[in-house]
Amino acid sequence: MIWFDQTKSAQAGHRSGLTRVSTRLREELGSAATGVAWGPWNRAAQAGDWFLTAELFCEAERPGFWAFLRQPPCRLAAIFHDAIPLKHPAITWPQSVSRHPEYMKMLASFDRVFAVSAASRDELEGFWRWQGIRPKAPVEVIALGADAGAGPRRVVPLVPARPALLCVGIIEPRKNQAFLLEVCESLWRDGGEFDLHLVGRVNPRFGPPIEAQIRRQARVRPGLQFHGSATDARVAELFAGASALAFPTRAEGCGLPLLEALWLGVPCVCSDLPVLRENAAGGGCRTVPLEDATAWRGALREILFDPGLRAGLAREACGRLLPTWSDAAAFLRSSLAA
Repeated sequence: MIWFDQTKSAQAGHRSGLTRVSTRLREELGSAATGVAWGPWNRAAQAGDWFLTAELFCEAERPGFWAFLRQPPCRLAAIFHDAIPLKHPAITWPQSVSRHPEYMKMLASFDRVFAVSAASRDELEGFWRWQGIRPKAPVEVIALGADAGAGPRRVVPLVPARPALLCVGIIEPRKNQAFLLEVCESLWRDGGEFDLHLVGRVNPRFGPPIEAQIRRQARVRPGLQFHGSATDARVAELFAGASALAFPTRAEGCGLPLLEALWLGVPCVCSDLPVLRENAAGGGCRTVPLEDATAWRGALREILFDPGLRAGLAREACGRLLPTWSDAAAFLRSSLAA
């Protein structure tokens, strides 16, 4: 039996990457897992069972968790996302910054830990070495699904009616929408005719200035459209009309938008980060140095206005072998059964 932790994801009012990971894995594990929330569920657990969590936690949020780790009722497995709160504390919720070191220490007590990328694995293992912590088990890498649940895999490239970029992600400094707006503004000033669609909820602490910038710019640039939160179906519609996904992010644990773009046959122009290179290297993507305005301007101009280049990248995207959430769930079942 897998006791699947849904303490936060079952009540989440927004569709963050962490929520998507928990939700899609729970769906694909099906009858192999039983959803639980932190509390007395563990009275029913047996020694041969697994407690599996993809959530973030600490003692203050889950009183008694350290005691639970010292004397667990069953075996423990966790999915680790990233160390972003430690690497970028100035643009991360203070609660997340204060929680994360304890959370990463707690993971060393788990019997199995799965990182969402090799880069995240290296960050976690590096943190343990820095803290002098000896974990119970080495960290494995799990490939997250590219299928967002918004339709079947696209195997034939689409030809957008009008050049358009799509940027998907929470509106906050880490996702770097302000930088993308500046680059696109320079292209518009030079006479480039294209649309830019921004999709994402607004981080209530860090996002309002960026949202204000988006709305100011949209008043003078009709091609700029802000969609806020959107359903998977709506995002799939926007992908269908996009020349490329623009992903200028500063930091990621995996980079699900890149994978989801490839699933829908849309090329991606992304920051040249180690974590994104892991999935970009297989084709369909252009990696660009982080916040290099000249390089980003050139890459976006090419993908928007060079049909041959875009078509070649789209064919690569459509032809790639991509992981699914079913694959991820099967990997977990197999790993936990070993």
